[in-house]
Amino acid sequence: MVNSNLMLAKPEGSTLQTFKRREYLSSHCNQLWQIESGAVRAYTLTDDGTVIALGFWGEGDVIGQSLTRIQPYEMECLTDVQARGLHPNECDRLNQILFSHLHQTQELLRIRSGQIPYRLWQLLDWLAYKFGHASERGQLIQLRLTHQDLADTLGTTRVTVTRLLGQLEREGRIGWVGQQMLLIQNS
Repeated sequence: MVNSNLMLAKPEGSTLQTFKRREYLSSHCNQLWQIESGAVRAYTLTDDGTVIALGFWGEGDVIGQSLTRIQPYEMECLTDVQARGLHPNECDRLNQILFSHLHQTQELLRIRSGQIPYRLWQLLDWLAYKFGHASERGQLIQLRLTHQDLADTLGTTRVTVTRLLGQLEREGRIGWVGQQMLLIQNS
């Protein structure tokens, strides 16, 4: 899903860079990235190494260290990504971008409350909204996340996510199209 109201004009002199899946965007303090294609996960780490997801960003979104005070702030490519480096001065809609980040962080915090099965379903539903595409059978999530990625986002274990995904599949609530998850309609 493209967040078209946050699209920025391509600044003069900014170059499009390509990153492979699982590479990291640089997080210089005055560097922003406008994602042209692909998906990126922003996260931080607690002192004990626990991953806390701060957001999932796709085409048209702008991300970067200068939008937060959280340290460390990592931006991991979940797919192959093309992104354009920006300076904060080049963003004429910086307030909208900040609100977008705030809203997404709040949504991820909301998803982290409640029982784990409920959290997982809420996360899948949100991912279908953000990265989904309607198909005849339901919403196809066009973002491949590992069970560990989902577990990190929910604050649980990979084993729990694997067990719950298997249960959702047996119940007919999810299916697969290739490696993409399908949230089945009327489930």
